[in-house]
Amino acid sequence: MAIALSHGGPTMYRSSAPSRQVLVGTIEGVVALERDPAGGGWHVADRTLTDKHVHAILIEPTSGTIFAGMKHGSLFASADGGRSWERRDKGLTEQNVYSLASARQGERVRVYAGTEPAHLFCSDDLGRSWTELSAMRSVDTSRWSFPAPPNVAHTKHINFHPHDNNTLFIGVEQGGLLKSTDAGKTFRVIPGMDDDVHRTVINPLNPDRIYITTGIGMYVSGDGGTTWEQWTDLQHEIGGYPDLLVLHPRQPELMFVASAEKGPGSWRKSHFAGSRVSRSTDGGKTWQILRQGLPDRLRPAFEAMCLEDWGDSFSLFAATATGEVWCSDDGGEHWSEVVSGLAPISKGDHYAAFVTA
Repeated sequence: MAIALSHGGPTMYRSSAPSRQVLVGTIEGVVALERDPAGGGWHVADRTLTDKHVHAILIEPTSGTIFAGMKHGSLFASADGGRSWERRDKGLTEQNVYSLASARQGERVRVYAGTEPAHLFCSDDLGRSWTELSAMRSVDTSRWSFPAPPNVAHTKHINFHPHDNNTLFIGVEQGGLLKSTDAGKTFRVIPGMDDDVHRTVINPLNPDRIYITTGIGMYVSGDGGTTWEQWTDLQHEIGGYPDLLVLHPRQPELMFVASAEKGPGSWRKSHFAGSRVSRSTDGGKTWQILRQGLPDRLRPAFEAMCLEDWGDSFSLFAATATGEVWCSDDGGEHWSEVVSGLAPISKGDHYAAFVTA
């Protein structure tokens, strides 16, 4: 089995054994990492789409089709495990694809693509044709923007209710959180948190418990999103800019977050993010910064993270804006840098703050 590690793709996988391959989305295409046959190490097995900046990778589980969403390069798909690719963007009128997700809805498998500007598209034929879910344009977008040029908001994250795949949560950076209960036919704005929404993560055993990471901290709701409480802020020990957030599907009180000390505006000035990965065992009430093999206050930002639950334990992968991939196969207790020297893993131009330092 293969899993994917990218900024805008899925972050949770379940398998019967640790995967032998990880597909990494970089600014120079998709890099296939493989575990060494004897175990314990990794190597680069293949590089494809090397002229594309890959924001998001999605492995659609029913068909095995792999999708790659690009910065200003539209969308490609592979039917052979990522060895070869074809462009699949008929009807996809925006070429800057930031996020990808898929779900079975009744008899169909639907693939979703979020773009910049912040729109949402869907495909019911594995990407061969796309339709915009234009209802997302009907909400109040007057406050939608983004600090960096061209100052246009984007659809950063797509997630589903764990018991109802017709219920979508859409994170707009910067614009807020949207919810649809009819597979995207209608949307409404969910108020109560900062507009700079990064990730929406839902407890699969208690779907009323929803976590949001934003540009000023983490928020939590215990009533399905009706009310929110800010749990971390700009001065919190995990870092003031939490982004990547994953939880264990069978033990959802066990959570991991990758954060920076401050936001990207500071990175461009200091060339330093002060990144770290932290763990909570009580559903986000308290956090422990992980330091066993994983540097605390890393210079580049963490730009991708995923969790693979394989029964006896689970693996975590985290990738940086300077091309390093870190892995833990023991639930986050110990980490190792499994590969370095890749092209940056980066949303937009985040990497530029670090590779030019």
